Amino acid sequence: MSVPRSVYFQSQRLRLHYWDWGNEAAPSLVLLHGGEDHARSLDALAEGLRGAFHVVAPDLRGHGDSAWTSDGVYAAPCFVLDLANLLDTLGAARAVLVGHSLGGAIALRYAGIFPERVSALAAIEGVGHTPPKLRAKLDRPPEILWAEWVAEQQVLAAKAPRYYQTLAEAAARMRAVNPHLSHELALHLVTTGLRRHSDGSFSWKFDPAMRSFLPVDIGDAERRALWARITCPVLLAHGGQSWASDPADDGNAGCFADARVVHFPDAGHWLHHDEPAVFLAALRTFLLNENNA
Repeated sequence: MSVPRSVYFQSQRLRLHYWDWGNEAAPSLVLLHGGEDHARSLDALAEGLRGAFHVVAPDLRGHGDSAWTSDGVYAAPCFVLDLANLLDTLGAARAVLVGHSLGGAIALRYAGIFPERVSALAAIEGVGHTPPKLRAKLDRPPEILWAEWVAEQQVLAAKAPRYYQTLAEAAARMRAVNPHLSHELALHLVTTGLRRHSDGSFSWKFDPAMRSFLPVDIGDAERRALWARITCPVLLAHGGQSWASDPADDGNAGCFADARVVHFPDAGHWLHHDEPAVFLAALRTFLLNENNA
């Protein structure tokens, strides 16, 4: 596998990081990873697309080699702002966006706010109704939500990081969470996603504060209104074994002017890891057809 170039840029007051896979003369394509993840988890997609696109994969704020926020707060508008600043840094008037989970949600919001800046978009498990347990939680009175968030932040700030003595131990932990992962891919994910300390132990690069989401955000109606503003073709990828709902069944796919849903029945939430070759083939077909690359 090729080794991308490591680059830093400034987004407002944060020093953020991205991986540049070269081919600068080609159309720009930005890969956006999910929460508690990192940009190198999308290496297989970058490898498969770098011949036709200038592929850039940022570490979202609080993840990978990007800076953590000083207060541990991570809000959706800030992620959208970081993407806007990255595209301006790259000098990309228009770009293709491919995002997984949180990354997909960021891409969809950006495309709804700046539809003229996005030529095609693929959301990997980036839409879908909120899971029932989380929906029940969010529907409670705001004083309860806010009080719980304050308590969660205080606990996370005082909690010691989890350390692993070996990469193999961390890889085994990843495979326990996602049994679809191959041993080789799990090792790659921990090799690129862990920070090594002076005593030889390892810990995750992402900020643990990411585990507690702000109790305020736009609602379903506002989110769907943003999606309706997207003018580019949209691919919605759904894993048949995921906790997320099927956008073809829950009404979300119908919010877009030009969207198609592709199902991967044997995959879970990380379908680009669970069925890498099949997903990459579907993504390449969609993007190359839409961009004539």
